[in-house]
Amino acid sequence: MPIVLQNIFRFILLVLFQVLVLNNIQFLGYINPYVYILFILALPVQTPRWFALVLAFALGLTIDAFSNTMGMHAFAAVMVAFLRNGTIKLFTAIEEGNNPTPSFHTFGVSAYVKYVVLLIFVHHATLFLLEAFSFYHFWLLLAKIVLSSFVTVLLVLGIQSLNKK
Repeated sequence: MPIVLQNIFRFILLVLFQVLVLNNIQFLGYINPYVYILFILALPVQTPRWFALVLAFALGLTIDAFSNTMGMHAFAAVMVAFLRNGTIKLFTAIEEGNNPTPSFHTFGVSAYVKYVVLLIFVHHATLFLLEAFSFYHFWLLLAKIVLSSFVTVLLVLGIQSLNKK
């Protein structure tokens, strides 16, 4: 399947999964998994930054429209798209002219896990800090960020482990 169609399918599937399933689940009031971020994480390495930012904004705005969160998901998704290229360069050594899709097979298990953990933590920290807009209950906020990030990382790595490439 061409990469464009694969990404369109991934976008639609992840938005539907997030909106119809995960937005209706809240474990203990602290754990909110946001798997839609996998769309940004799985864009090909050589995707131009401006295009990744536009796609992240569209993705975040779509989630915001269904979640009634007034741009918080859009901001957090754009933050991840902005930091994505630097994070890839930090953890991997991609050869010039090579344009792999980030996965266990292309980055290696260790580098891919670091890439996913860091960007998901940044996404969740940005999202929950915007939501709270205060450090008044800092320890509760930190618990929510860490627990939600942990569950999201497990879900993303589980979904990616099903990929046979």
